[in-house]
Amino acid sequence: MSDVRIVYRKYGGALHWNHPGQILGEDEHGVWAGVPGGTVARKGDGPPVTWETTAIMLFPRDAWWTASFNTPPHRSEVYVDVTTVPEWRDGEVTMLDLDLDVIRMRDGRLILDDEDEFAEHQVLLGYPPELIARAEGTARWLLDAVGERKGPFGGAHLPWLAMVA
Repeated sequence: MSDVRIVYRKYGGALHWNHPGQILGEDEHGVWAGVPGGTVARKGDGPPVTWETTAIMLFPRDAWWTASFNTPPHRSEVYVDVTTVPEWRDGEVTMLDLDLDVIRMRDGRLILDDEDEFAEHQVLLGYPPELIARAEGTARWLLDAVGERKGPFGGAHLPWLAMVA
């Protein structure tokens, strides 16, 4: 395992969520990282936030999203951020958070979150039309894949969780 800095930014480069993690390994879905309970994160330059539960994060090699698989008692089981393709350099993985989130709650409910923020940022931050189309298409694909437990959303995180828990 090696340490990694996980850095989300907003379109235009403003710092968003950022925190440490541990690279666990790779498979056909991408690179897996562990974020143990007790990890201290920050939203931008805001105050530190301590995450109570462990998460296994997946960074696909060529897809416009990143996923967190959360342990109980976290309310969401799977939380997927629509992002630009994750980029790796100098011990850091970074991507632009494009607001839209697909969330599978523990009770099975599926939520597309932050559509209002996405609409607002299209104007405020000047999202180009190609970026808007890619984000919307990714969100539609994720709603199906996460809801139907396809690909990495059907339990692929469990062997990686055993390495952290």
